[in-house]
Amino acid sequence: MPARLLYTGQVVVDLVMPVEALPAPGQEVLAHSAGFEVGGGFNVMAAAARNGLPTWYLGRHGTGRFGDLARQAMLAEGIQVCLPPTAGQDTGVSVALVDASAERSFISYVGAEGQLSTEDLAGVVPSAGDWIMVSGYSLLHPGKAEGLLGWLALHAGRCAVAFDPGPLASTPGTPQVAQLLPGLRLWSSNYEEALRFTATAELATALAELVRRLPANAWVIVRDGPAGCWLARGRERWQVPGFSVQAVDSNGAGDAHTGVLLAGLAAGLAPYEAARHANAAAALAVTQRGPATCPGREALEAFLQG
Repeated sequence: MPARLLYTGQVVVDLVMPVEALPAPGQEVLAHSAGFEVGGGFNVMAAAARNGLPTWYLGRHGTGRFGDLARQAMLAEGIQVCLPPTAGQDTGVSVALVDASAERSFISYVGAEGQLSTEDLAGVVPSAGDWIMVSGYSLLHPGKAEGLLGWLALHAGRCAVAFDPGPLASTPGTPQVAQLLPGLRLWSSNYEEALRFTATAELATALAELVRRLPANAWVIVRDGPAGCWLARGRERWQVPGFSVQAVDSNGAGDAHTGVLLAGLAAGLAPYEAARHANAAAALAVTQRGPATCPGREALEAFLQG
């Protein structure tokens, strides 16, 4: 069986509204536009699938308007949806406000995707070469974290596990994180999350601390916006340069980076080259509005060669 991405995070629907600036409390601003976009974990999966990595969605999804949108979007990208819709509950929705600096702010409501049990995952057996992607958001949901961690423990060592801490960067001491870190093959976060997780003020110190906390064979990837990203393992450190573009929307850039990075590693690229592809994907993603703007493999290669 070819390598797969087994994605365990959450697919939600974003109501995206570009604004000049966020309103002050009690005030109102007018958005330039408004539209529903499937987002959350969909962005990572779409990026991976568009770049040649067969992708399975292991999370729950609801019955209703938003669940229908989520399934349609995954089907269009060739993503395999493993679970049936959850009866009586819709997929969650997030209001995404994108200001003139391309920074994004979210207000979210959790739906069916916030639940998952070990029984839900019983039929999924990872193979050697697969990547399992874990989102920090998953570990925040009491109805999901236990089942997910239990399933991961059943298949420890069978394949590679990647982790994007997201909001858990601010709470590194949780039992869920302590249970997950010893089994990781890849840490992927942005610069600010790395500093918060390690309670440090300098990137070099944060990289050293992350390397110390992870298994000896694990790679640490820290995204640094337009500057690119950093790679670390053991005593090795590399800065992988980014690409200069005109950003209009940063929504989904980190997800594009993660999906393309995993696709490159699964295809046998060396970590530095996979990170270079990921930097290019993130750069192209921010030149378009929307959460799932990662380019496909051909467009990405053309950009890298140009």
